[in-house]
This record gives sequence, structure tokens and C-alpha cells, in this order.
Amino acid sequence: MARTSPIGTVTRGTTNPNRLRRCDRWLAGPQAWRLRSATASPIAVDLGYGASPVTAVELHERLSAVRPDVRVVGIEIEPSRVELGRPLEGPGLTFRLGGFEVPLDGESATVVRAFNVLRQYSEEEVPGAWDRLCSRLTPEGLLVDGTCDEIGRLASWVALDRSGPLSLTCSWHLRGLARPGVVAERLPKALIHRNVPGERVHDWLSAVDAEWARQAPLASYGARQRFVAVARGLREAGWPLLDGPARWRLGELTVAWSAVAPS
Repeated sequence: MARTSPIGTVTRGTTNPNRLRRCDRWLAGPQAWRLRSATASPIAVDLGYGASPVTAVELHERLSAVRPDVRVVGIEIEPSRVELGRPLEGPGLTFRLGGFEVPLDGESATVVRAFNVLRQYSEEEVPGAWDRLCSRLTPEGLLVDGTCDEIGRLASWVALDRSGPLSLTCSWHLRGLARPGVVAERLPKALIHRNVPGERVHDWLSAVDAEWARQAPLASYGARQRFVAVARGLREAGWPLLDGPARWRLGELTVAWSAVAPS
């Protein structure tokens, strides 16, 4: 008998306006080509959006600036949360009941954004969830599995396509930042328990902290100048950064997955 109930478990539902802005601006920036290359109206999924539909509404606003015909689908496993979104539906924005099966009436997604969803699962469950979600992508599609703090000042996410993990992005609110390593507490589930000596992600965060300390003399010019110098120093040291100064000035670093993948 075919399964009819959503796959997954209900999340805590915690959310806030602008909580996912860091990831959204990355999707609408360096990843915008995925939306633009779609021949038909691309679909972007906000999976497990929580107790309020606000992040799905914001995703539609931000991605439609790149691709006006984008269709954003907010998917939640909790029926009452889906009902909260219904009054906000309109052209390009809908809400439906579902889980990791990503019900899209036979279509595939160009973007699946799953933030603060897999955090409540065990690390052993992550690869299976990734495989299931990636199977719902178009050839140019992207899965984003991320975690952030309650107001979106710290965030990190793994990006995957149908071939597997591509990169890890870490994003910081620079003003008042004591050290970048604090993002360790917001690593995605696949990495958060790997921040220990002997693991690549630990080496990565240690290198970022060390470079931040080395660039302390630039603090008088502002946190942004200091952070850009940190990024340049990391690249010169051989870390495979996949972005450039335009992203660094936003307090964002994207590193190839091979540099941080679990041992």
C-alpha cells in the first residue's frame, strides 16, 4: 500500500521574521543562476517552516526579485501550521501538508530549503534524509540544509545537488563579533558533533579563529575590513573558498565540502 502520511516528525516550530535572510540572500545571489536557468517556472520549497509562515513569504519576496515567476511552496508536517498559511496564498505562493517526500504533484524543485529541521534528528538519519530530498530536485536544483540562531545573526548551511554535498557556508553578523568560532553551535546536524580535534570541520573553524586573531590590528578599521582580510588569509593558506570579496563583506564564507566533510 502506498504511503499517504507525511514523512518526518513535527519540529518545535520556532521561527521569526528575517531569521533566514542570510540564506535567502545567498540563494538570490551566487545561486540565482539555478533559478534563471530553469525553462519553466521554478519551484522553491520552504520545508518545515514552523509555527509561522513568515519565512515562506519572505522567500517568495526575495526570490521573485531574481525570477518573477518563481513558485514558492511552504511545506509543513503539522496541519494547523498549513492552515495558518492558507490566508496568505496568492500568485506564486502556496502551502501544503507534507514532509521529506516533498509533495509537488509530480514536479521537481529547483530549491529545497530545510532550515532547523534536521537538527532534531540523529546524525545517522541525515544521509537518508539528504538522499530523499535530493531525489526531489531538478537537474540544476539545490538542497540547503541549515541551522541558525533565533534572530538569524549566526547561520550555517550545507548545499547539496543530486550528486551530493557541495559546500558549507557560514554567515556571521559582524558587529560585536568576538570570534567566528561561535558559529560552531549552529552547525548543521551532519557536522555539529564533528567539531572535535581530528575532524576537518574543527580544523576549519580553528583556522578561521586563528586568522581572526591574526588580523586583530585591522579592528580599528571596522569588523568588515578585518573579516575580508581573514578570508584572504584563509585562501592564501590553501583553504578552498568558493566565494569572493562581495560575499566576505557580508560576513559570509563558503568552503568546499571536501575541506570540512566528516572523517
